[in-house]
Amino acid sequence: MARKTKVLPIYVLNGPNLNLLGTREPEVYGRMTLAEIGKAVAARAKAASLGVVFRQTNHEGEMIDWLQEARTKASGVILNGAGWTHTSVALLDACRMLDRPLIEVHLSNPYKREAYRRRSFVSEVADGVICGLRAQGYLFAIDAIAALLKDRNT
Repeated sequence: MARKTKVLPIYVLNGPNLNLLGTREPEVYGRMTLAEIGKAVAARAKAASLGVVFRQTNHEGEMIDWLQEARTKASGVILNGAGWTHTSVALLDACRMLDRPLIEVHLSNPYKREAYRRRSFVSEVADGVICGLRAQGYLFAIDAIAALLKDRNT
């Protein structure tokens, strides 16, 4: 009898200020809270027979620790690095160390915003980038990770 291999969860990691979603600039980021997004992401992942670890931090070192942890405990990573996306070489270096699918997500479209937001360090190593679709982008990212994992396992 073949043993079923346990699929590791997808890490969905959220950076600074995303804990204020729903009240912070809703005209830019939408009205859904991060908790509501987390519930929708978990449901979408469950429908794809995947688990999720959903986290948010305002501390860059903690984010780096989570990305390092994901190297052995996650099947893939969905990352909304928020402001660190545009500023952090340390975040880029941690993402470079992943040998798992990585999807970069942004609630807003950085290309419609200030010039400094149009540069993403994470994009250099991400398998895909989803931006401008608000909370829906996270759900598309789950679908993308599921497809990438399926491709890697066939």
